[in-house]
Amino acid sequence: MTAEELAGVAAETTTKRYPVAPGVRVNVRSGPGTGYPVVKVLSAGVSVPINCQCPGTTVSGPYGTTDIWDNIANGQYVSDAYVKTGSDGYVAVRCG
Repeated sequence: MTAEELAGVAAETTTKRYPVAPGVRVNVRSGPGTGYPVVKVLSAGVSVPINCQCPGTTVSGPYGTTDIWDNIANGQYVSDAYVKTGSDGYVAVRCG
């Protein structure tokens, strides 16, 4: 492995992960809002990384009502209303 590849692996293993709401299958969308297509569905009980966050469609879920969307991978967003971050605000840098 190159030093760059090793740095990527290290970053992946140290990225904080947050649990999605228990017993809920969460839609992952291609953008920060309910108008974007669903690209996959998360299984109940998984944890996700939050790379960055941005405003989008307001959604109500187990963890409140919010317009914050979490980027969990390239082109993959979930509403923060379904992710237990321990905060009603931003916990990561803004996307952009």
